Amino acid sequence: MKTSRKISKWTGVALLCLFVFSAAGVLVTRWEPVHHTRLMSIRQSQFAKDKQFKHQYAWVDYNAISPHLVHAVVASEDNRFFQHHGFDWIEIQHAIKENKWRKHPRGASTITQQVAKNVFLWPDNSWLRKGLEVYYTALIECLWPKERIMEVYLNVAEMGKGVYGAEAAAQHYFKKNASRLTAREAALIAACLPSPLRRNPARPSEYMQVRASQILTIMKQYGS
Repeated sequence: MKTSRKISKWTGVALLCLFVFSAAGVLVTRWEPVHHTRLMSIRQSQFAKDKQFKHQYAWVDYNAISPHLVHAVVASEDNRFFQHHGFDWIEIQHAIKENKWRKHPRGASTITQQVAKNVFLWPDNSWLRKGLEVYYTALIECLWPKERIMEVYLNVAEMGKGVYGAEAAAQHYFKKNASRLTAREAALIAACLPSPLRRNPARPSEYMQVRASQILTIMKQYGS
């Protein structure tokens, strides 16, 4: 009995410490810029032998990013971003139904979930990572306002080979600041997000052009 009580006690202490540590990290990141992610390190390792590989990243504040890009990523990635609390249960139900017959299952990750994975975790499909993603998503939604979640997402999202965030993407593809992106340019960047290593907003394929037009249509429906 004493042994089991000690185990329970120390397990509780360990869990409490983990909670305090993780919550503190999320709280600090509410104000501090995110300068590096694990995905950036992974990509640098993957392309270490590629002499043309260049790491491009520059943090900018939310008000230095074109509203068109905010609307574009919401339209393409997470339609109910400003309504849900981290998890889009409608999309989750749709994905469950569709994945019964789809050859390639689709996910239903929200922008908040992507921030949790990109900033605090690592990119794989293990159950451990997915479980921690749920935990960090809930923490982020509790401790950050929606504007901050979007700001971090648009600064750390992979938008090309070695290209991370809105400012780097705007400079790399369109030779301008992120604040000056047009609606069409923003839609093209959003269209590359599911496969940023294979898609180029500056030289869009026919598929990307069609997808960008679809995103623009959704943006107009929301008044963008």
